[in-house]
Amino acid sequence: MVGGDIRKKLHLSKILSFSCRRPVVKEDVSQIGGPGFSRVVFCNYSESDEGGSRDYCDNYVTTTKYTLANFLPKSFFEQFRRVANLYFLLAGCLAFTPLAPYAAVSAILPLVVVIGATMLKEGVEDWRRRKQDIKVNGQKVKVHHGNGNFEHTEWKNLRVGDIVKVEKDEFFPADLLLLSSSYEDAICYVETMNLDGETNLKLKQAMDVTLDIMEDSHFRDFRCLVKCEDPNASLYTFVGSMEFKEQHYSLSPQQLLLRDSKLRNTDYIYGAVIFTGHDTKVVQNAMNPPSKRSKIERKMDKIVYLLFSMLLLLAVTGSVAFGIWTKEDLENGRSKRWYLRPDNSKIFYDPKRAPIAAIMHLLTALILYNYLIPISLYVSIEIVKVLQSIFINQDLHMYHEKTNKPARARTSNLNEELGQVDTILSDKTGTLTCNSMEFVRCSIAGTAYGLCVTDVQRARSKKNGSPLIHDVVDGDNNLKASVKGFNFRDKRIENGNWVNEPHPDAIQKFLRLLAICHTALPEVDTETGNIFYEAESPDEAAFVIAAKELGFEFYNRTQTSISLHELDPISGTKVNRSYKLLNVLEFNSTRKRMSVIVKDEEGRLLLFCKGADSVMLERLAPNASAFEEQTKEHMDVYADEGLRTLVAAYRELDEEEYNEFNEEFNEAKNSVSADRDAIIDEVANKIERDLILLGATAVEDKLQDGVPECIDRLAQAGIKIWVLTGDKMETAINIGFACSLLRQGMKQIIISLDTPHIKTLEKEGDKSVITKASKGSIIHQLNEGKARLSASNGSSDTFALIIDGKSLAYALDDNVKDLFLELAVGCASVICCRSSPKQKALVTRLVKSGTGKTTLAIGDGANDVGMLQEADIGVGISGVEGMQAVMSSDIAIAQFRFLERLLLVHGHWCYRRISTMICYFFYKNVTFGITVFLFEANTSFSGQPAYNDWYMSLYNVLFTSLPAMALGVFDQDVSPRFCIKFPQLYQEGVQNVLFSWKRILSWMFNGVCNAIVIFFFCTSVLETQAFRKGGQIVELQVLGTTMYSCVVWVVNCQMALSVSYFTLIQHIIVWGSILLWYIFLFAYGSMPPRISTTAYKVFLEACMLAPSYWLVILLVVFSALLPFFLYSAISMQFFPMYHQMIQWKRLKSNSDDPENRPIEPTSITASEIRR
Repeated sequence: MVGGDIRKKLHLSKILSFSCRRPVVKEDVSQIGGPGFSRVVFCNYSESDEGGSRDYCDNYVTTTKYTLANFLPKSFFEQFRRVANLYFLLAGCLAFTPLAPYAAVSAILPLVVVIGATMLKEGVEDWRRRKQDIKVNGQKVKVHHGNGNFEHTEWKNLRVGDIVKVEKDEFFPADLLLLSSSYEDAICYVETMNLDGETNLKLKQAMDVTLDIMEDSHFRDFRCLVKCEDPNASLYTFVGSMEFKEQHYSLSPQQLLLRDSKLRNTDYIYGAVIFTGHDTKVVQNAMNPPSKRSKIERKMDKIVYLLFSMLLLLAVTGSVAFGIWTKEDLENGRSKRWYLRPDNSKIFYDPKRAPIAAIMHLLTALILYNYLIPISLYVSIEIVKVLQSIFINQDLHMYHEKTNKPARARTSNLNEELGQVDTILSDKTGTLTCNSMEFVRCSIAGTAYGLCVTDVQRARSKKNGSPLIHDVVDGDNNLKASVKGFNFRDKRIENGNWVNEPHPDAIQKFLRLLAICHTALPEVDTETGNIFYEAESPDEAAFVIAAKELGFEFYNRTQTSISLHELDPISGTKVNRSYKLLNVLEFNSTRKRMSVIVKDEEGRLLLFCKGADSVMLERLAPNASAFEEQTKEHMDVYADEGLRTLVAAYRELDEEEYNEFNEEFNEAKNSVSADRDAIIDEVANKIERDLILLGATAVEDKLQDGVPECIDRLAQAGIKIWVLTGDKMETAINIGFACSLLRQGMKQIIISLDTPHIKTLEKEGDKSVITKASKGSIIHQLNEGKARLSASNGSSDTFALIIDGKSLAYALDDNVKDLFLELAVGCASVICCRSSPKQKALVTRLVKSGTGKTTLAIGDGANDVGMLQEADIGVGISGVEGMQAVMSSDIAIAQFRFLERLLLVHGHWCYRRISTMICYFFYKNVTFGITVFLFEANTSFSGQPAYNDWYMSLYNVLFTSLPAMALGVFDQDVSPRFCIKFPQLYQEGVQNVLFSWKRILSWMFNGVCNAIVIFFFCTSVLETQAFRKGGQIVELQVLGTTMYSCVVWVVNCQMALSVSYFTLIQHIIVWGSILLWYIFLFAYGSMPPRISTTAYKVFLEACMLAPSYWLVILLVVFSALLPFFLYSAISMQFFPMYHQMIQWKRLKSNSDDPENRPIEPTSITASEIRR
């Protein structure tokens, strides 16, 4: 690679490689000035000039959600969008009226604490973002301030039209028009990892007319006018024109340097600011990810509505009863309830105004019963999920030491969703495989070369029980030091032996093509002298390395030439050869091929082309390749071995043909239109024809470690796995066998349009007929597949569905997709071949919406982003293809195999913890709320609360929430090893047995029963008995304190019974919560009566010294929890759920450390899980 400190005289514009940059004097700017192309930039004009009149945004970029002005209103709006918080706000406001049954401060304080804690969390997170914004916007860059002087200026002060100087390893502060660089031909190397996640360097070059402006002083009199497209999010397009010295020049993406890209291997560049701040392309792309909520969270909202209904029912019932009793309160002119002092009441207890009194009581009841709704539930869940995410991030079993990458939960909203995944939709390349290509096979002139064993062959041999012949044959070759990207063994063409093969000329051209047809850059290690390659893809690097290892070493690249060390077949020695590089026709997903046009030392014009067989074979010259059929057969064999293939071909051009092409090509590249790329492709297509076939390459993308075992375990867990790949069907099927996605005995349902009838119609070319016939064929095949599934009902047969991209396009039609989905969900595995990124996203959307179950998408590249965002959970692999998938994901892991632990261990735990925690929250609030209701009913619905104001206010905040949060963070029903050993346990989450309506309502029913026991035990035992030595009976304060103590004891002991895995922290929190109640009771009761009110010394002087107080608590706790204990014991003994079966086996093992005791896995049915 050319160093930044060497000024090479390489004028790229003279040979037009990569992209053409010749100035176009004729103005082709038909779109400029029209809709979408109205931006005008006056470069290097002073503020007093015309450029100052343009009002574009500044360069300050903010990523914060709030500002100082809108934090309070916006944050309040976010908090009170939750119905529960809005209800508590209204109840708090009513607490300031005479309707309130308790002090306003005690009513509003819990809401203030909860809302305040959440707002504080939001504020802290936003402040961190703001500090990052300040740091980014405060970076400095050199800006031209007139007279050729460049001074350091903060990024935020940049304006459109400014001239900046960016130096090596600095980031570009805005979207810049490249004017010149430290290289005389004005090229520069750019790293775009922050934009698209790609780690390879991109080459950019300025226009010829500005490349001589290479020093600060040259900008003293520089002026130019740029007209271009309006700000947009397209990273790879740019349409514009530049007016310089009264001439017009078209601009392309090759001259645009994007914000947040980094300048690499170039000393400096000069650029003009085109887009600033929020107009830059990277910010335009910074869309907020889709909002995802877990199914449990959505169901929790419904439970809150249920409790609201329950609260309203209790309030209405009480108010009606109160109204009736108030109306009938007078008897012979005297009040039955004289103690309510109706004679001193204006409305509340006035028998003459009973209907209005009932309405007033309704408002009072709505305030009094609000403890049915757990005010701290939402904030508690948020805290628990954050702590769960920390445990996921710190799990060493999901840490990849080789890349130094741990698992990273990028959002905590979906933790419990990890335990409910029904379908996994996975990319293949880079996700199941390493995306580290190795050259292993090739077919040249009809002869197959390469003997190494592939992963697919190993898997097939293991399945069949046959030996691996080549592993033995190549034993001596394995002694050779391995070369990354090259796993080729064949003595026939290694070490120059190819000269003795039947077609040495074809082999020479084939290897020369591999060494020339690419965009890689060589980099020499100054210490060892070894050459490394910076390539745009692992495939391309593998080809260049293969050419090097087989005698054609690519060692130098300039913008005018490519230089090789070639093996001369005549002399048998290495010779230096240089090829003049004329054009590079780059690869894209539409062309599926790339070509280079070079001139060799003999003056011959050669076009080298490599690409997918689907586009290359149709471009071969008729009858020009005698070994085409043999090459196709070899490619089928390679695909059967799970290898990725490309066809290599060439042709020799004459001068006239090339000149004609070059003129059209230049004109196409200099056009300023939205369809510029299509025009270029059309011109390139004209010369990429009549090719002569040389052969085919085959590279292996090896499976990641542990992938087959992981997929096998996930399949045992009942999770369906779909693979969406761009590979050929044969390759995908064989990779499926290698990674255990397809298993021996599994029947395949293949949906394809590769039929003689469809091929005949395609040759005829009538698109409407082709579409109709293709759609009909797909529907017929889908119906046949459904019939096969139906016929196998009751048998042990399992099916795999395999469909190609062309068929998938019809299967996703609105009137066909339901049929496709019905067939697919009946299969154990699904493979979609030749899938485009859009098809991946559409399939994911279909599965998510069609099944209504949790989907997880996992991928590693930019083409997987749509799929990750469509799925309920997006998991990004931080692999070779950069970080774009990770940046769009919810959770990031380094290897696919970590998905096993993420789902089966953390997913199961998080689902169980959150489910139990939410059920417990509703249980404890129902218990508390019903005791309030029963007491009020016992006092003829007078609105008198059973408890002291602060007792009620602190119930959810201090005395009962922490044990539930501890369970949500620490509890384990089974150990990690048993979660992996018994993958069927995962179905508890998929079938949602722990958060079903039956389970939720049973917890609430338990709360009602406990409340009844607490209330009637306390009132019955204490009502008529002497409470203290002096013979005093209990009063309201003592009864309320005793009932409250019983509630605290019961709900915390209930939590203790619900915990499966006690830790020291949980012991401290559960029993500490009870102790905290007594500490509060002592401290609060010791305060003056005006503060402690009804709690004044109630514990010190009444409860603590009374044996009946402690006896009541003991009896109540025993009586309330005994039914639950008996139910749990009987269920575990006779009707155990699956996790209880594992716990039972562990207990029977009679080992202090069950981790060391072997337990045989057992089979499980859905009914056993639901039990």
